[in-house]
Amino acid sequence: MNALVIGATGATGKDLVEQLMEDDSFERVDVFVRRQLNIQHDKLTVHVIDFDRTDMWRDLVKGDVLFSCLGTTIKVAGSKEAQWKVDYGYQYEFAKAAKENGVGRYVLVSAEFASPKARSFYSKMKGQLEEAVKELGFPKLTIIKRDRTFEVMGLKAIQFMNKAGLFRSQQPLPTEELAMAMINSAKRTQGDIEPLIGTAIRERASLKFD
Repeated sequence: MNALVIGATGATGKDLVEQLMEDDSFERVDVFVRRQLNIQHDKLTVHVIDFDRTDMWRDLVKGDVLFSCLGTTIKVAGSKEAQWKVDYGYQYEFAKAAKENGVGRYVLVSAEFASPKARSFYSKMKGQLEEAVKELGFPKLTIIKRDRTFEVMGLKAIQFMNKAGLFRSQQPLPTEELAMAMINSAKRTQGDIEPLIGTAIRERASLKFD
């Protein structure tokens, strides 16, 4: 397969690209980034683009599966509008281009409590994106619902509570495990919504992906 990746510079994206390059099921990996990556591989093709210039990259979004783990925070983006532009706008435009170019599989990392009717800005935005990409009509769509509760709390907070005997069985899910879940979902025959993949609670994350 030929894999397409957006969000390759984030923690999950980096692990995803590394695993794709080592996976014999994928003969080519195209990543779309705003700055050059410091890695090289025979399978890897890096497209440095301006995400706002759809005419610059639209025709390049061709392959078998699009992996989307792009995302930011209000703190980094600077405002809700700026976060919406990245988390919804860029992801939707890439998904739309992929569908128009015949990409048959789409794997999207979303949030566990995503809903178009949610009260929180983040959950509502993620829910609206889910509904929008569903309407594009991909032959195979997998939405991975990631619970970031404990990741938001931070490792130091969890470690402190663990010393007190709290949350000892609950740790942030390593990004390499989430990346593996994305790849395995792309290999399955049917798409699905995975409500527990990516959860910070390890017991709930021990799902079989193959």
